[in-house]
Amino acid sequence: MNVLIIDGQGGGLGKQLVSMCRAACQDSIITVVGTNSQATSAMLKAGADYAATGENAVLVGCRKADVIIGPIGIVIADALFGEITPKMATAIGQSEAKRILIPVNRCETLVAGVTEQQSAALLQHAIQLLQELN
Repeated sequence: MNVLIIDGQGGGLGKQLVSMCRAACQDSIITVVGTNSQATSAMLKAGADYAATGENAVLVGCRKADVIIGPIGIVIADALFGEITPKMATAIGQSEAKRILIPVNRCETLVAGVTEQQSAALLQHAIQLLQELN
């Protein structure tokens, strides 16, 4: 399975996702795309197979992925403090890949029904969903 993990800012969420995905789905190919080089570097150090940075990398990655994982902001233009371009959000939304979105209430996006949970619990649930797809 080709897993694409997308993150921005410092890449902290993506870094944790890569580590957890690597442990849970050892046969998966993990590609990461950071919206900036710091996020990409953090995710690559966590054990990704492939890494790239920026808008075009998201567009290409979305065409090749079976599953896309990231914070909910990756499908909202101008989210993550402006790091998600409209083209990125569209590519992710129109991808034929399954999407596993982490519901974080940040960057001016509040998700109804989502309480402030520990990120570890949210990430563990995301990995559980990924394993069910495998």
